[in-house]
Amino acid sequence: MSPDESKIIFANVETMPEPPSRFPRMLAALHHANFRLFWFGQMISLVGTWMQTVALGWLVLQITNSPFLLGLVSTLGTLPVLIVAPLGGVLADSLNKRNVIIITQVTAMTLAFILATLVFTDRVQYWHIIILASTLGIAMAVDAPTRQSFTVEMVGKKDLLNAIALNSSIFNLARILGPAFAGLIISTIGLVLCFYVNAISYLAVIAGLLIMKGNFAPANKKRGSMIKDIRQGFGYARRDKRIMSLITLVAISSIFIMPYAMLMPIFARDILDVGARGLGILLSGAGIGALIGALSLAAFSNYKKKGRFVFTGSIVFTLATLLFSFSNNYHLSVLLLVFIGWGMVMQNASVNSLLQTIAPDHLRGRIMSLFVLFFMGVMPFGSFQAGFIAHHLGARMALRIGGGVVALVVYYIFSRNRELVNVEG
Repeated sequence: MSPDESKIIFANVETMPEPPSRFPRMLAALHHANFRLFWFGQMISLVGTWMQTVALGWLVLQITNSPFLLGLVSTLGTLPVLIVAPLGGVLADSLNKRNVIIITQVTAMTLAFILATLVFTDRVQYWHIIILASTLGIAMAVDAPTRQSFTVEMVGKKDLLNAIALNSSIFNLARILGPAFAGLIISTIGLVLCFYVNAISYLAVIAGLLIMKGNFAPANKKRGSMIKDIRQGFGYARRDKRIMSLITLVAISSIFIMPYAMLMPIFARDILDVGARGLGILLSGAGIGALIGALSLAAFSNYKKKGRFVFTGSIVFTLATLLFSFSNNYHLSVLLLVFIGWGMVMQNASVNSLLQTIAPDHLRGRIMSLFVLFFMGVMPFGSFQAGFIAHHLGARMALRIGGGVVALVVYYIFSRNRELVNVEG
């Protein structure tokens, strides 16, 4: 591939003069018109997504009264990532990313309308939900690496971390607002409205994507076999020790610390004795911490040595997790969850930015598919190991073992790769 061809991807963001500074540094990525369209559309859509997540949980419990079958729906919604994400990375590198995202969003919207109609007509059955959740999981496994690698096309590398942080901020804000709206609607109107609201909310993202202006042609127009393209991306990641270190850190954290949320009901009921209301506040603490972390990254996104953000975030959430496992005080536990949420976002958003900066333009989609694969795809394994340990040794020990494993991996990675702390992005 010629140098000129490899730079097509940045034709709209790197060669244009910088737009006038109408936003503070914390909102720098909003200078770019395409990103503004995408960001505001996502803000609406994500609230709808969280509303459906809450409503779907209630619906499954109403139909089955089985925690196991509820967990199966969640598993089938994320399991396709293990198989489909690498294919999504290839599609992101070889097709117009905007068009791919439009297709995945239209698919998700259609599935939401189907589910809403099944609930409205009182015909919904559990097998309907399984099929719809699995299909949505496949669509999102294609959407995730494409969406991640599309960000740099909207804002360029200079404002990439700021854009990622702003995306994370609205995700975590939606994680707070969506369930609150869902609870109000379910208790006053009923489940069906949550599903219809989610379906309609996709129109905001789709409209923004259609309005965008620019040339979003792929950096690599030459397409080989799917397997060969996947192997090329995996091979490049394996040879670059910075990419391997960052992906390993994300994978281990997702397996051994991310399941903390799954264990919160046990801490709320059996350890801290605060009941369902206390559980909501505990989970909100983590969400608030994540939002603060995203805004912190947005404010300092022009700091060049972003490897230090990864290191700091890793230390903070690991230490906070270990301390939380020993806490018997409810208010201290909430505070520690704020730090856990802050550290997780600080680590993952910074890793996301660094991977996109390090990766060559024509491989960015495939590298980001690895990020998605080892961030989202391994979560079911993390939930299984945490549940297994909690069943036999208790929830406290599950977090202590998980935190200890991550602490050892963080020490090993950063002691063996000292330059990783100072990696610029």
